[in-house]
Amino acid sequence: MYGAINEKGERYYTRMSKVFEAIHQKQCAYNWLISDVDHVSSKIEALYDQKHYCWISGDELTKIVQEEDWQWDWAVLSGFDKSIPLSEVLKYPHPYADGYRGFWENPVSIQHPLACIEIVCWDSCLTLFISDQQALVENFKAYFPLSEDLVKYNQR
Repeated sequence: MYGAINEKGERYYTRMSKVFEAIHQKQCAYNWLISDVDHVSSKIEALYDQKHYCWISGDELTKIVQEEDWQWDWAVLSGFDKSIPLSEVLKYPHPYADGYRGFWENPVSIQHPLACIEIVCWDSCLTLFISDQQALVENFKAYFPLSEDLVKYNQR
């Protein structure tokens, strides 16, 4: 697993349009479980309020972000291969941001055992990006040049 933390040099750390640009729009290749939200896109919040999670395709998520492009305060976006049904995803606890110690420990891991990518909006002051694909993390770090490898960050 590979990870990066972006907490330096940006005006807005948790603007999803910039994160999606950083990973070359690869979010469209996944279905997303969005959990632990606070002050995010109004459309995501409306979907979340119905069930305390949001299940959405990458294409739908992209469209919402294009329509409502602002900084998200808190959220965990867990990306799943499109072959994994929601019924399987819901067999596990919803990922959360504040209080989850696993972000700050090595080896880096994604909270949901079926997810292959995780984007964490942390109080609008940093973004964590974790993936099983090293190339996606490298793209993220290249786009945000002051971001750091999460493994090295955790070794401090």
